Amino acid sequence: MFLRAAIALQTLALFSTPVTAGLLLSTPSGHTLHSASSYGVFVATVLHLVTAVLVWRPGGGSPRPILHAAGFLGLVLAQVALGIAGLKTLHIPLGVLLFGLSLLQLSRVWAGRRVEAPAADRRDDEVHAMSGRPDRP
Repeated sequence: MFLRAAIALQTLALFSTPVTAGLLLSTPSGHTLHSASSYGVFVATVLHLVTAVLVWRPGGGSPRPILHAAGFLGLVLAQVALGIAGLKTLHIPLGVLLFGLSLLQLSRVWAGRRVEAPAADRRDDEVHAMSGRPDRP
């Protein structure tokens, strides 16, 4: 649940950055807004990494989300460096990639919980069918 919330926050923060990038081009205060949204992305990504560690260590979950979160943090740091350097030809496509990867992570985490319950019901029905007992209504 906490991992879902952290990735959703990260995705929302990533969604706000192209909006503020458009403001960067059209309004005098756009630079401040885009800078604030990039700080928001960084904070949300660090929160995602911390949440992944907390889900793994005390919760006994898989360490795989930590690798995803750490890799994502590396890409965000590269994105920040490219933005500061003014390399828009790499900064913009990497931003699109980050948003797509965050959506992919969110869909995997979100779907992971929903798939478990029907699979358990199906196995229970298969056991009833194999034992000769009638199916449940």
